[in-house]
Amino acid sequence: MRILVFGKDGQVARALRDECPAGVEITTLGRNDADLTHAGVAQTAIAERRPDVIVNAAAYTAVDKAETDKAAAQRLNASAPAEMAQAAKEISAPFIHISTDYVFDGNLEGRLSENAAVGPVNVYGETKLAGESQVLNVNPDAIVLRTSWVFSEYGSNFVKTMVRLAGERDALSIVSDQIGGPTGAHDIARAILMIAGKKHRGAPGAGVYHFQGAPAVSWAAFAEKIFEIAGAAVKVSHITTADYPAPAKRPLNTVLDCAKIERDFGVGQPDWRASLRRTLAALNNGKQAS
Repeated sequence: MRILVFGKDGQVARALRDECPAGVEITTLGRNDADLTHAGVAQTAIAERRPDVIVNAAAYTAVDKAETDKAAAQRLNASAPAEMAQAAKEISAPFIHISTDYVFDGNLEGRLSENAAVGPVNVYGETKLAGESQVLNVNPDAIVLRTSWVFSEYGSNFVKTMVRLAGERDALSIVSDQIGGPTGAHDIARAILMIAGKKHRGAPGAGVYHFQGAPAVSWAAFAEKIFEIAGAAVKVSHITTADYPAPAKRPLNTVLDCAKIERDFGVGQPDWRASLRRTLAALNNGKQAS
């Protein structure tokens, strides 16, 4: 099975390369290989390579910057994925597109199913929701995988930021009224590979799926667990979202119901605490990947 991945330098693409099993060939494309800011580039890359499965792990993820850079966010988060979805349909290749919990407004209580009402509260969420809609409009057989709070030893993420700050400070104030699920990039990669294999063999299943680490937690409690496992003596003060203003508004509750992906593809919900231990071990072993 040959998988073509857009988003070469992102956390998920790098984890996919690490998790690639025998018999699977993964090609990752970055901006130098396929500049998604230009229309038509994705289709050309897919038509030339004709992979068995296509994964879009590329996105405009600078949530605050997107508030004043909507055109770029719209291009990368909506227009380019729609082009990929169309090209995938033309060669009859399964298409898996990564989306986000930020498509929700965060005001609903409990676990959010794939059918829960959406209502993004920032530009990033708006453009990601537009991407979901455009992808499924042109390719109803596509898989849209919503995930959240991605972390790994790669790139920039909350875990790496906390590890860095633990070396600089002994106390931090962190938001505690935003509740969601940290999700290891390696767990996402394994889920994608499982889905890709089953779709390549003709398995049914299409549309939106939720995949998120468990148990649900706040950013503050997540930070406390990071410091606990890392053995860092950092005092965490719990604050509200209102106490930490940012250019882009954040949703409060984005706890996702992940029953559908397990039912359709056998992908279970991972425990983020186990993934956190693996990530911290990798960082301790000097894998400080940028």
